[in-house]
Amino acid sequence: MCTGIRFADDKGNMYAGRNLDWECGYGQGVSITPRNYKRHYVFEGEATGHAVIGTCIVIENTPLYFDCGNEKGLYVAGLNFPGYAQWEKAAVEGKTNVAAYEFPLWVASNFATVDEAEAALQNVAIVDKPINEQFPSSLLHFMISDAKRSIVVEYMADGIHIHHDDVDVLTNQPTFDWQMEHLRSYLNLSPEFVPTVKWGNAELTPYGSAGQVTGMPGSTYSPDRFVRVAYYNTHYPVQTGEDDNIVRLFRTLLTVQQTIGGAFMEDGKSEYTVFTDGFSAATNTYYMSLYEDPAIKSYPMSATDLDSTDIYSFPK
Repeated sequence: MCTGIRFADDKGNMYAGRNLDWECGYGQGVSITPRNYKRHYVFEGEATGHAVIGTCIVIENTPLYFDCGNEKGLYVAGLNFPGYAQWEKAAVEGKTNVAAYEFPLWVASNFATVDEAEAALQNVAIVDKPINEQFPSSLLHFMISDAKRSIVVEYMADGIHIHHDDVDVLTNQPTFDWQMEHLRSYLNLSPEFVPTVKWGNAELTPYGSAGQVTGMPGSTYSPDRFVRVAYYNTHYPVQTGEDDNIVRLFRTLLTVQQTIGGAFMEDGKSEYTVFTDGFSAATNTYYMSLYEDPAIKSYPMSATDLDSTDIYSFPK
């Protein structure tokens, strides 16, 4: 399972990131796909595009991005969505066909804004075409964000669904529209201090702060995480400067991180937050912390020539 968020600073710069929750890592690291690297799309042929940076594994000289941002300030993240996601079995005539593993790179390479991506996605088919037999297509939905807003893309049996994400967060199943409807059960949540009240002749005073957060769901189940991260992402004050905004990003995602031993998957292995990462569109820098090493490390796009023809992978 996973959680993603997006927000803007006081100057309108986007910050976005995610937790990746699973039972293991995949040897992932941060890589840059430069402008002149030839993307060999399965159905759409060879192309170049915007410079892209993000967390990925590189298979057959192709970056499989878990999430990524581009030099124009657009961010894409894929989050687990089994039971709902359903890809096309083959290319659809008359559509722009994109293999499921290509989708984050394809979006980040081709578009500068959410508006551009949303318009193009009206004619997109996502196809179940794995890069090889070792890596079957993951069942995901996607959060696409820029400085102004976010959308959620869910491709299901009846085709593509594009939702405006007015809380700028995403977790996992059920569907995004269900998650938003579920938020209405928590209209009472507020960060305001509870005043003293009287019940009969008794004066009741709060123990301290958070009196109006009583009832917030606290588990790591997907619907609970959606409510909690939406609450904290909404109420965190707008920040100034790179350092304070990266603190905001990682601290907000910390509220929904998972710890080994807290929840077991169907195969008996513990799910945990393998990594937390994020993208600053203010500086075109990626950031990451690992479960076993929570120190936040930075990976600037400026580390390599963005006009290069070769993928650049930062040392792990």
